[in-house]
Amino acid sequence: MIRVLLVDDQNLVRQGIRSLLALSDEVEVVAEADDGMAAIAAIAEHRPDVVLLDLRMPRHDGIWALNALRDNGTDVPVLVLTTFDDDELVLRALQAGAKGYLLKDVTLEQLLGAIQTLAGGGTLVQPAITDRLLRAIRGGGVSEFGEPPVQSLTDRELDVLRLVASGYTNRQIAEALFLAEGTVKNHLSSVLLKLGARDRTNAVLRALHLGLLG
Repeated sequence: MIRVLLVDDQNLVRQGIRSLLALSDEVEVVAEADDGMAAIAAIAEHRPDVVLLDLRMPRHDGIWALNALRDNGTDVPVLVLTTFDDDELVLRALQAGAKGYLLKDVTLEQLLGAIQTLAGGGTLVQPAITDRLLRAIRGGGVSEFGEPPVQSLTDRELDVLRLVASGYTNRQIAEALFLAEGTVKNHLSSVLLKLGARDRTNAVLRALHLGLLG
């Protein structure tokens, strides 16, 4: 059972998501919070496997919560749920440590799949949002990354990175590419080093910025 914390300032939204997740026998909502500070307290108390986090909240918003988690050294996968009306805000969330993001109008199947992906150690970059974010990055609409070391990725490393961007776990990538899981980990380590990225999500964002996944 995957333990989930819901963080959103709107009661109706939280109730709706809770009701949807209750239809699954694989996910349990263990707590709710209505702002970032309440979320930090709930994470410490309930130790969820995945946090579903809204970005726009009064008082302490989603970015504040992500920065607080990073500063506290709390390593819990955070999935941002957003209406996506602010490209830069979403990018800031990912740079602050969010492991993925989805639009609030996703289906239950997509939401459950995302939760399972993050709980399994993966990341999720929803294609529709990726396209819009990529256009914003190339158009100068959001903050750009610093330039990473200039080292080309191999074809196999690009294959692995594309699957990471699609939310695949290391095991799923290994099965898809007929590789050993250890080999996938080695490819990912090489990708992180070449792109100067700190983690999988950051590697995907840097690759988007460089046009490697376009």
